[in-house]
Amino acid sequence: MPTRVGAMGDDEGGDKEKDEEAERERLEAIAEAEERRKEKHRKMEEERERMRQEIRDKYNIQKKVEESHAAQDALPENSLNRKKKTPEELAAEAELADQDEFTKLKNQLESQVTEIKSQIEGKCVVQ
Repeated sequence: MPTRVGAMGDDEGGDKEKDEEAERERLEAIAEAEERRKEKHRKMEEERERMRQEIRDKYNIQKKVEESHAAQDALPENSLNRKKKTPEELAAEAELADQDEFTKLKNQLESQVTEIKSQIEGKCVVQ
């Protein structure tokens, strides 16, 4: 009877190793299946693109280059996604951040004067 207790202890250690090995094999199988799925979809997309290109060639249609920009412009205003800023916009923001208070006030006054001037010119009629 005392051998059973020792045997149980050995079995528990063996079960743990078997479980770990089974888990590793399961994870490897999942990763392999995912790779096969990705490869299958990549091949399908290549075939679709080939068919699209044949249609474009047949009807002399140019491929749209700015598909990603159209998708970004289609986002609703209340969307959490936002359009990426261009380098010019980023440079303008950096320039505004670097300006001191006096320069900001000066620019604001100049823009207001220009706006008022254009409103007055619009209302005045020279005969």
